Amino acid sequence: MKEKTIALASDHGGYTLKEAVKGLLLKEGYPIEDLGPHGPESVDYPDYGAKLAARISEGEFSRGILACGTGIGMSIVANKFPHVRGALCHDLYTATMSRQHNDANILILGGRILETEMALEIVKTWLNTPFEGERHSRRLEKIKTLDENLFSLREPGDL
Repeated sequence: MKEKTIALASDHGGYTLKEAVKGLLLKEGYPIEDLGPHGPESVDYPDYGAKLAARISEGEFSRGILACGTGIGMSIVANKFPHVRGALCHDLYTATMSRQHNDANILILGGRILETEMALEIVKTWLNTPFEGERHSRRLEKIKTLDENLFSLREPGDL
């Protein structure tokens, strides 16, 4: 696993923001892997969201950042993959809570929603906030059970 490497991807709506995030990460000394796109031309967000989420799901990377116009499309795609905990964050509070309580492994941003300066602050907060563990670990174990048994569980007590 590329433990410290941050995987990045976007669609055309998040391309400019992805490039700004990439610049910040390189400046801060993070190794990155840019999974595309490599230009602002129109592309389909499911292609790039799935490319990154699959690699997180399989354990190739421990963290990733996705961006599209609103962040909603990338959120839907990323969270289809087992063991992915993608969090659409729009402020410092959601970025903090996504890490402290949910151990989010993909940060999702809306390139047409966020000002670049705020988005970069969200990225820094997200990367520097640890998972609290404790009671939250129990909840993540339930999510892991869902990942592994999604179609056989029907009642809350099944977890």
